[in-house]
Amino acid sequence: MPATSLAQPPATAPRPRSAAPRRLMTAAAAALIVTAATPVTLAYAAPSASVSPTAVAPGGRVALNVTGCGTKVARVTSTAFNEVRLTPGNLEATNLFGNATVFSNAIPGTHRVTFECGGPGGESVSVSLQVTTGAARGGTGGSVGSMSPAQIAVGGTLAVGALVGGVWVLRRRAAA
Repeated sequence: MPATSLAQPPATAPRPRSAAPRRLMTAAAAALIVTAATPVTLAYAAPSASVSPTAVAPGGRVALNVTGCGTKVARVTSTAFNEVRLTPGNLEATNLFGNATVFSNAIPGTHRVTFECGGPGGESVSVSLQVTTGAARGGTGGSVGSMSPAQIAVGGTLAVGALVGGVWVLRRRAAA
């Protein structure tokens, strides 16, 4: 049997390493440090609010809406109505909704409505609400207000005629 040599092959000289990976790592570390040192900005935009309708008579109701709070709670205050707590309209809490009834003795004029995100001391935004003179519309909700008495009489006559005609047909069938 021939003898085999267990000697290792001749070692090659180590290749010089490029400086590019080291520079890349240094640049990444510097960028990370600069990013960590800058102040964090909030993911939410400044809140915006609305009151609908913008003009209402004393005793009327208004819808309140605020977006961009970033909280699940908001408080609304005004001289036109009691304090109102708004609740989320969706799971992300980007929209907070509520309703308020204007005082029946509210002074006509412009009233400031202040929305505070998260409650007192939170980020706030204000809008205006115009309280008009006169009473709030109630009852039929304005459906009769634009109709003349003649139109109401014609509509009533047609309804009574249809009712009498229906009773007459049913009695006639029962007799036959």
